[in-house]
Amino acid sequence: MVKLSVIVPFFNVRAYASDTLRSLRANAREDFEFVLVDDCSTDGTADLLRRAEQEIEGVVVIRHEHNAGLATARNTGLNAARGEYIAFLDGDDWVAPGHYAGLLARTEALGCQFVRTDHVQATGTARTVRRVPHGPRGEVSDPRGAILPATRTTSVDYAFAWAGLYRRDLLDMGLLHFTDGLRTAEDRPWIWRLHRQADSFAVVGTLGHFYRRGVASSLTQIGDERQLDFVRAYDQLLSETASDRDADTLLPKAVRTYCAVIAHHVGAIGRFEPHVARTLRSLSATALKNMPQPLLNDVLDTMDTERAAVLRRLRRRPAGIKEPTTA
Repeated sequence: MVKLSVIVPFFNVRAYASDTLRSLRANAREDFEFVLVDDCSTDGTADLLRRAEQEIEGVVVIRHEHNAGLATARNTGLNAARGEYIAFLDGDDWVAPGHYAGLLARTEALGCQFVRTDHVQATGTARTVRRVPHGPRGEVSDPRGAILPATRTTSVDYAFAWAGLYRRDLLDMGLLHFTDGLRTAEDRPWIWRLHRQADSFAVVGTLGHFYRRGVASSLTQIGDERQLDFVRAYDQLLSETASDRDADTLLPKAVRTYCAVIAHHVGAIGRFEPHVARTLRSLSATALKNMPQPLLNDVLDTMDTERAAVLRRLRRRPAGIKEPTTA
């Protein structure tokens, strides 16, 4: 019987994949499986994965014929996973030796459906601890109750799918799959759905996951149209939250979060390619107009002046406006 399935998508991360694979070797156990999904890499990553399949216990490699993005690659892994518990790892990150065995033991002892963990952010040689923004540690809590308050950073703002462990019944309930095709912000509607529909969770202070920042090939470093998938992700988040039984209570948080993300991207618009910047403004303006306007008014009235000004300018933007080609 497989106790734990670790799902690891890879796409053109040959420079970092060896670290990831070494960390899996240091976590191997006879009842663990590592489902490695090669999302049609072209840089030699596939060769490393084939070698790992021969050398590391429990490794299974699945290769996509076409690049489909992180969300779809994770779904491929979920469809193949056999474990009682599920974990995620990105192909350019790594975990400490024995991390998964320790996390599994703590999760089983708590008896909840999922746990969320702290992590270490690795930027070059610098290391920074990042904590789950949730007060109680090592205590089983109601996931829905951890979404609010709207005006503070909460567990749903810490959306990293790899920062946790998930019991298989969540997969059977349809709560662990991601929206196919989303190339960024895929974890946002995912974490909200998990917190709205799961029955129990806990936060544990495990620091065994190392999240690599500043990778040149990462979408967070690339200003092309794939970045705009955040609009589709947050539109989904708003739509699903609006259908929730506690929509009146939860929507203010969802609207505020969406507004903050729009302000962030528009505030850094210079990093986008010109045609992407034009589309970003247009999509953001449409998104603001489609939000519940009384809730949007409340957010703009209570948000800091600089971000509120950016959003108000977008909100006043006439539909269908054409931007100069030199945006």
